[in-house]
Amino acid sequence: MASRRRARRHALQILFQLDLTPQPAEQAIRAFYESLSSEPGGAAEEPDPLVTELVCGVQTRRQEIDELIARHAHNWRLERMPAVDRNVMRLAVFEMIALGSPPAVAINEALELARRFSGEQAVPFVNGVLDAIRQELEATGALAAAKRGARSRSRRTA
Repeated sequence: MASRRRARRHALQILFQLDLTPQPAEQAIRAFYESLSSEPGGAAEEPDPLVTELVCGVQTRRQEIDELIARHAHNWRLERMPAVDRNVMRLAVFEMIALGSPPAVAINEALELARRFSGEQAVPFVNGVLDAIRQELEATGALAAAKRGARSRSRRTA
């Protein structure tokens, strides 16, 4: 079983690819895992279910997520943001609104991804936008609803 951090990293890479070359999410996931096994010493790896959930979930709710990001990224149009930063934020917002991840965890993981794939200069921007989104979600009760939904999903799968 892959770690959640690794799943987020893989999901970010796939989302980045989808931004550059639009295609069905399932096709992009399959191509990503095939590329891992084609590297020297790479063994065929089955797609991580969390990666699939993250990528497909972000793609399904992309309009809603992008509206949240655009509303809080003052002076930045979504299409003008670096693709890595945009997809790091999409991933974190999806985790907060759909998976019921604690905002502190989702934001911290997003900052680590931004630091690794975009650079230190992206961290304050990503942090500011995600914190503003967190505040809106808390004020509207969307975080509580996401937590309830995540609990009911985990009971059904147990």
